[in-house]
Amino acid sequence: MFHREGQKIILITFFITALAVLLAHFFVNIPWIKLAIQITALVILILILQFFRNPKRRSNKSFNEILAPVDGKVVVIEEVEETEYFKEKRKQVSIFMSPINVHVTRYPASGKVKYSKYHPGKYLVAWHPKSSEENERTTVVIGTPKFGDILFRQIAGAMARRIVNYAEVGESVQQGEDSGFIKFGSRVDVFLPLNCQINVSLGQKVKGAITCIATYVDPNEQEESKY
Repeated sequence: MFHREGQKIILITFFITALAVLLAHFFVNIPWIKLAIQITALVILILILQFFRNPKRRSNKSFNEILAPVDGKVVVIEEVEETEYFKEKRKQVSIFMSPINVHVTRYPASGKVKYSKYHPGKYLVAWHPKSSEENERTTVVIGTPKFGDILFRQIAGAMARRIVNYAEVGESVQQGEDSGFIKFGSRVDVFLPLNCQINVSLGQKVKGAITCIATYVDPNEQEESKY
């Protein structure tokens, strides 16, 4: 299966590939040049197809868990001041996507969309400390039954030039469903309550809609454990 955001690019690439292969076959007389053109065209088509792949995944939906919104590697786990929506400290988990990762963004939790905003910006490399605040990005906040409000942010990188965000304020969303797409690389930041338990570690590879990155911790049980 391929993501709908890639349909136009796939069709154009397929047409160009077919044209390049045919032109090389009929008009190039030097065998090694002909083969090089045809192989290059096919490799480009394969790369485009793998980039826009959209594997269907069944999430084990749970109000007590936050699932990874994307495939990639965990590059940040820290307590930060979230300045756009919460304006208070939150736990941040950031996942970096390389060009070979699936680039579908999925809802990390079930709930109602309370905030959805696009921000134009720069195209710093995705691991740059300021990319979360200065790059092109979208911010989505979901109100959940257990965690309260959680925020996730799609961030464009040096290669990514278009972010697609489907979240609309007021709609109910399901954990694991498509929430958007980032074309050609970048990262997603997730901002969670301070009292949740983070279940991933730096450098860990995660799968969108599959890997649990955090679990709910009952504040009452947490308080009792102190005594």
